[in-house]
Amino acid sequence: MNAPPDPNAAAPNERQGFWTRFSKTLDAGRQAYVADLKEVFGRPALDTAFWDDLETSLIAADAGVPTTERVVGDLRRQAAGAHLRTPADALGYLKADLGKQMAARPRDLNLRGAPAVMLVVGVNGSGKTTTIGKLAHLLQREGRRPLLAAGDTYRAAAIEQLRLWGERAQVEVVAHGPGADPGAVAFDAVQAARARGKDLVIIDTAGRLHTRTDLMEELRKVRRVLQRLDEQAPQEVLAVLDAHVGQNSAQQVKVFQEAIGLTGLAVTKMDGSAKAGVVLSIEEDLSVPVKLVGIGEGLDDLNRFDPGQYLDALLRKEDGT
Repeated sequence: MNAPPDPNAAAPNERQGFWTRFSKTLDAGRQAYVADLKEVFGRPALDTAFWDDLETSLIAADAGVPTTERVVGDLRRQAAGAHLRTPADALGYLKADLGKQMAARPRDLNLRGAPAVMLVVGVNGSGKTTTIGKLAHLLQREGRRPLLAAGDTYRAAAIEQLRLWGERAQVEVVAHGPGADPGAVAFDAVQAARARGKDLVIIDTAGRLHTRTDLMEELRKVRRVLQRLDEQAPQEVLAVLDAHVGQNSAQQVKVFQEAIGLTGLAVTKMDGSAKAGVVLSIEEDLSVPVKLVGIGEGLDDLNRFDPGQYLDALLRKEDGT
């Protein structure tokens, strides 16, 4: 009997290839904050200009004021105690400090269930449906047998968009007509997954503003329907966030977290024009881990979040180290 697939496994060369592309997208964007960080850490001395410019660059990268103040304050204390002598020392310490914090947060997707259920939420325009299609492709390559549920029933275009992504990823889609009850779609999708031997259901939901309390209540209803089938469902509740939105993402996360409880985040559009430091502020301020990151529109442009690779791409000196 074959062993079940590791739910969080991925070929090392595939992961490395993704993060090489991620790093290049930041460089290709030639955004001021990327150039500034590389230049600042390449300086010869920990002088006043270094501290001021480091703080400015981290804020420009959308790391957030509280996170930036904590990070720079800690580095200053280390330098005062002679533990840091050069900007290169500061870079090494910063990577290690942030890496330790990020490594302590749970990154694995919980895919245990018969089937496991993932509920995907987000505001309009965040890239939610696109992310679902890429996620289905990613998990299928890892050995899972996913099924998609078109729970965004408010727009016929949303149902068709998910069907198109299902075709691209070669994954089945369960859908009702426009205006159908999202809870009924979720219920039927789980039943269909059981009947067809699928081990994972990924449910799309209507894109909604986090300020709409009526739509938030609908999410709670979908969750209650799922728990009638499996009290542990949904095993994952992922919020999809557009990295371009920056600090406004924090408020979205906070409201979704209060309304339905989030297990993780998928941050999309992390290309050269995005302020990639937003991951630092969201995780530190809200304690919701980033589990997935997307950089483009292709099927392979989504991967599991790797803190080490992320920090290496964000915090580099002029020589690329």
